[in-house]
Amino acid sequence: MNSLVIRPLMNTDWESVSRIYEEGIRTGIATFETEVPNWEQWNKKHVSSCRLVAELNGDVVGFAALSKVSNRKVYKGVAEVSVYVSEKHRGQHIGVTLLKQLIEDSETNGFWTLQAGVFSENSASINLHMQCGFRIVGIREKIGRRDDEWYDNHFLERRSTK
Repeated sequence: MNSLVIRPLMNTDWESVSRIYEEGIRTGIATFETEVPNWEQWNKKHVSSCRLVAELNGDVVGFAALSKVSNRKVYKGVAEVSVYVSEKHRGQHIGVTLLKQLIEDSETNGFWTLQAGVFSENSASINLHMQCGFRIVGIREKIGRRDDEWYDNHFLERRSTK
């Protein structure tokens, strides 16, 4: 029987999380990053109160986390979303489950706006965010380069209703 558990991400999960992140990097449309950071770099970048993993039968198969968009006080309630699911578990609604829990945790921790920049080619991620109440604010044309190619990003946001 498959038993999906969403729980806080711990530093002991880093091996699994970094492997899943590497799988995302290899798609070429999940992030502009080309290398997995070490734990210290990743830990410093992400909000400590809003980090989750999805565990299926004891194995970490996905993760979600928030990172600050700015250190300015006025933006303290605005964060950027990251959601990744392992290759062999995509399409099983794990991303939706993770993102819904991340939204709930973000609201509990005082975040009022979540945003995401998603490669325009990544329709699965765009659909995931829209399923969870995000809306497309616009398209940021040629916002970044990866492997010497310019990419557009769909810019999505979700405002808390609480």
